[in-house]
Amino acid sequence: MITLDAVHKKYSSEVSIGPVDLAIPTGGITALIGPNGAGKSTLLTMIGRLTGMDAGSIEIAGYDVASTRSSDLAKIVSILRQENHFITRLTVRQLVGFGRFPHSKGRLNRADEEIVDRAIAFLDLSELEGRYLDELSGGQRQRAYVAMVLAQDTEFVLLDEPLNNLDMKHAVQMMKHLRRAAEQLGRTIVIVLHDINFAGHYADRICAMKDGSVVEFGTPGEIMTDAVLSRIFDTDVRVIDGPSGPLAVYY
Repeated sequence: MITLDAVHKKYSSEVSIGPVDLAIPTGGITALIGPNGAGKSTLLTMIGRLTGMDAGSIEIAGYDVASTRSSDLAKIVSILRQENHFITRLTVRQLVGFGRFPHSKGRLNRADEEIVDRAIAFLDLSELEGRYLDELSGGQRQRAYVAMVLAQDTEFVLLDEPLNNLDMKHAVQMMKHLRRAAEQLGRTIVIVLHDINFAGHYADRICAMKDGSVVEFGTPGEIMTDAVLSRIFDTDVRVIDGPSGPLAVYY
């Protein structure tokens, strides 16, 4: 479980996050949604210790995020940021191999190589593993980044808007890969999403943020209602019955 207790981050007298009290259960996919500037990415990066807290505490599987050694924390939780600045002349396999660094310290053994093989195959990258990052499409590169995170082999996986810059086809493929990772690999995935319909279809739980606070937390069925979504996004949203579940209509 990921537990946040009175977590607070202050940027200025007018901009702050929290205090947030939240318990994210182990297993499945939890989607963080909300309008721009709601604090979703800040909350995610505080959980992953990429952004410091001003107050409060965060625990992941009983480990205090603030005090646990980085080398130990990296074996529990992995995180993919929105912006990734890797050398473009890395091959896909070299990039995915970086995910093993907390375990191998850069010296991959046979077991590490097997985990890299599985991560590459899981994201359907086997035919691309020798290609350089700058030779890939945006969707292929994003899959390689997610494969790197999965190769870190942590129970908890944090993803900050992994669908950014993906077209419809590749966004759907990515969410299907993540759904499989949750179900088949037993990962607990926390993901920032902009598309409420992706959250409603693929997530087990939805955490809605607004103005730096968590305003709703529940199942897709509980969150995907006219009243809740209209209140969160400050616009008229109508939820209809789609062929594969509820759909939010807001245009």
